[in-house]
Amino acid sequence: MGKERNRRLPGKRRRLKGDSIQAIAMLAPMMLGFVIFTYVPIVYILRYSFYQSNGFRETWIGLDNFVRVFTRDPAFWQSIVNVFILSLGKLAVEIPLALLLAVLLNKGLKATGLFRVALFLPAIISTAITGLIFSLMFASFNGIINGMLQSIGWIQKPISWFSHKGTAMLVLGMASVWNNFGINMIFFLMALQSVPVELYECADIDGITPFKKFFYITLPMIGPTFQAVLLMAIVGSLKMSELILASTNGQPAGKTEVVMTYVFKYFFGYDGRTVEVGYASAMALVTGVILAGISAVYMKCSNKIGHSID
Repeated sequence: MGKERNRRLPGKRRRLKGDSIQAIAMLAPMMLGFVIFTYVPIVYILRYSFYQSNGFRETWIGLDNFVRVFTRDPAFWQSIVNVFILSLGKLAVEIPLALLLAVLLNKGLKATGLFRVALFLPAIISTAITGLIFSLMFASFNGIINGMLQSIGWIQKPISWFSHKGTAMLVLGMASVWNNFGINMIFFLMALQSVPVELYECADIDGITPFKKFFYITLPMIGPTFQAVLLMAIVGSLKMSELILASTNGQPAGKTEVVMTYVFKYFFGYDGRTVEVGYASAMALVTGVILAGISAVYMKCSNKIGHSID
C-alpha cells in the first residue's frame, strides 16, 4: 500500500504544478496591468513630490512641497473639510435609502423587476453627465426646479443655487445620492436574498415583530456585505471629483472645491492655475495617506462591531 501511494504522489504533484502554472498564466496579464497602472504611478508620484516640476523641468527641493501643504495652503485643507462634509451628508441618506429599497424589493411585490431596473438606471449614467443634468436642473433662471417652485408658489423669484456654499453642497449631495444609491441597493438586495427564509419563519412562529426581525436577523446576516458596501461608499465619496468639475467646478469662489478637484487642477494647470506636478504629487500622497488611515480605522471598528454581534 505504501509503495502504491508513493507512486501516486509524483503524478499528483505534477498535476498540482500544472494547475499552478495555468493559474499563474491566467493571472499574469491582470497582475501585470495592475502593477503598471497602479504601483508604477505611485512610484512616480512619490518621486515627483520631492521636486519642483511642471512636467518638463525638474528641480530637487526636498520636503518643501510637504511643508507647503501643511503650513502654507489652507485651501487644500478646506477642500478636505468640504469632501468630509459632503461625504457624511450624502452617506447618511444614500446607505439607508439603498437598504430600505432593497428590503422593499426583496418582499416579492408586483412589478419588482420593473422597479429594480428603474431604480438602478441612475447608476449606469456617467458621473459627469449626472453633474451636467443637475447643473441644468438647478440653473438660476431657466432651471426646471426654480420653474416648478415658482409655479406652485413656494418662491417668488428664482433661487441662485450655486451662488452659496450651503445650497451648492446640497445640490451636489443630491446628485451624488441619485447617481450611487442604485448600485448599493443591488448589493444589499443580493445579500438579502441569501438570508435563509427559515429564520424569518421561526421568528414569525415566536411572534417577533418586523422591527426586531430587521435588527436581529437581517442586519447581522448581511453584516459582511454592509461592511463592504459602506467602505466602498466612503472611499468613493472621498474621491469625488467628476461631479464637482461637471457642475460647480468649485464655485462659488472655490467654496465647493473638494480635494481631488484641487489636486487635479494643479496637476494639469486647470482653471487658470500654473502646472505644478511636484506640489500636486505631494498633495496626492497626503490625501492617499488620509484615505488609507480612514479605511484602516473603519475596518478595525467594523470588525470589532461584527465580533461583538457574533
